[in-house]
Amino acid sequence: MTTETLLRLGSFLAILVIMGTVETLWPRRNLSTGKGRRWFANLSVAFLASILTRVLVPLLPAAVAAYCGAHRIGLLHIVPVPPVAAWIVSVLVLDMAIYWQHVIFHRQRLLWRIHRMHHADLDIDASTGIRFHPIEIVLSMLIKLAVVLILGPPAGAVILFEILLNGCAMFNHANVRIPLNIDQVLRLFLVTPDQHRVHHSTDMREANMNFGFNFPWWDRMFRTYKPQPDLGHEGMHIGLNIFRNHEFGSLPRMLAIPFL
Repeated sequence: MTTETLLRLGSFLAILVIMGTVETLWPRRNLSTGKGRRWFANLSVAFLASILTRVLVPLLPAAVAAYCGAHRIGLLHIVPVPPVAAWIVSVLVLDMAIYWQHVIFHRQRLLWRIHRMHHADLDIDASTGIRFHPIEIVLSMLIKLAVVLILGPPAGAVILFEILLNGCAMFNHANVRIPLNIDQVLRLFLVTPDQHRVHHSTDMREANMNFGFNFPWWDRMFRTYKPQPDLGHEGMHIGLNIFRNHEFGSLPRMLAIPFL
C-alpha cells in the first residue's frame, strides 16, 4: 500500500468517525430514515466506487503529478513559480476544477442522471459526502488526471488536495449543529454544513446553488451562492421529489438510479 493510499485512507476513516460522532451528539436536523441502513448503503457504494476506479483507472493523480515533475510537463513547469506558490495555485486550481465539474454534472442532462444518486439521499449527513455513483467517481478521476497533466502540480499538493476533498465532503455534508456566529466566520474560508445543505434541497432552484466542496469562494465569484434555504434548515426537504420511496435507499436501487 502506497504512502498516498495510507494517508488518504487514514484521514478518511478518522474524519468519518469524528463527524459521525459529532453529528450524533449535536444533530442539526432530525433524520427521517434509520441511520444504520443508510450508512451501510452509502459506505457500500463508496467501496464499490473505489474498487471500480482502481480497476478502470489504475493511475493515481499524485503519481501522474510526479511523472509531470520528472518530465517537466504542465503549465507550472513552463512558467516556473516558487514552491509555496505552486502548492497554493495547485490546490486552488484543482478545487475550482471540481467546482466546475459539479456545475456541469447538474447542467448536462446525461451527467445529471448519474449525479442524482447523490441527491436522492432522503437525509444528509457525513455518509452522504461519500455517496457517489461509481460511474461518477470514475469520470471525476479522469477529469482530475486531465487537470494534473495540464497543470503539472507538485505531487504533495495533489495528495493534500485529495485529503482536503474527502475530508471537506464529509464535513460539509454532516448533520451537525454549528452556532450561527461561528458558521458565519467559517464560511468565509470553508464550505460549512449549513451552506452545503441548501444544495440538497428538493427545490431545484436551491439544489442548483452552493456547488463548492472545499472553498466557498467559487460560488460567490460565479454567482451560485445562496446563504440559507427559504424554508430554514429544519423546515427544508432533502432529496429528490422523484425518489421519495425508501426502496431507493438499498444498494441495488441506488446503483440503478442513472438508468431509471
